[in-house]
Amino acid sequence: MRTGNIRRLVIDTYAWIEFFIGSKKGEMVKDYLLRENEVYTPSIVLAEIARKYLQENMTEKIIKKRLEVIAKISIVIDIDEKLALETGKAYLELVKHAKNIGLRQKPSLVDAIILATARKLQAKIITGDKHFKGLKETIWIGDH
Repeated sequence: MRTGNIRRLVIDTYAWIEFFIGSKKGEMVKDYLLRENEVYTPSIVLAEIARKYLQENMTEKIIKKRLEVIAKISIVIDIDEKLALETGKAYLELVKHAKNIGLRQKPSLVDAIILATARKLQAKIITGDKHFKGLKETIWIGDH
């Protein structure tokens, strides 16, 4: 797979989960991780991953190891005042986008943080989350 000249990537929860599963989509994520210069993960994604794995009864030891892998592979980005404001704008855009593409489920605040982070960093988002499908910031790894 050719990844082009993308310099900055934001990895969302969907992509990290696929990466750890080792699925075909996860292999696509791995390919990007191995080739790109700058990889970022919003800090909220770590919390979302921990919640998901705890709900699935994964041990805390494994969860901690996976979160450590994320922190080692990527730069974890915290929310500051400017990013918070951009998140609010991104959320409103995502709600409109979801409606336009016929999604019933509204995007989450986490989705908006991910989009705002990508815009702040002038990065692309690697995802298969349908809320991002068709956005210029998206590298789509989901089902077609």
